[in-house]
Amino acid sequence: MSDVNIKIKDRDGVVHEIAAPTDMSMSLMEVMRAYAIAEDGTIGNCGGMAMCASCQVYVEKGEELLAPMEAEEDAMLAEAYHTQSNSRLGCQIPITENLEGLEVTLAPYP
Repeated sequence: MSDVNIKIKDRDGVVHEIAAPTDMSMSLMEVMRAYAIAEDGTIGNCGGMAMCASCQVYVEKGEELLAPMEAEEDAMLAEAYHTQSNSRLGCQIPITENLEGLEVTLAPYP
């Protein structure tokens, strides 16, 4: 078992330094839910299917660590509120050893 260290700034501006497990096939959205980074019902509403953007994050550091965006994620972000050039969906970011040092900010809830 190995963990990666990720910094997540929540919607109140509080930075959470998380040790995210790489051996549980979790996404960033699932990690944020597990650590209660956002209120229940305000993150992962679609269950991680890239259909709601409630888990949208702004990648502040480590964008080069992420896999390229797939078409479904790109389409959802094209319709989402509060998007920025560094927006990604947390449900589409698998927790892997490559993510050591990733820093994200959780986007405002629509």
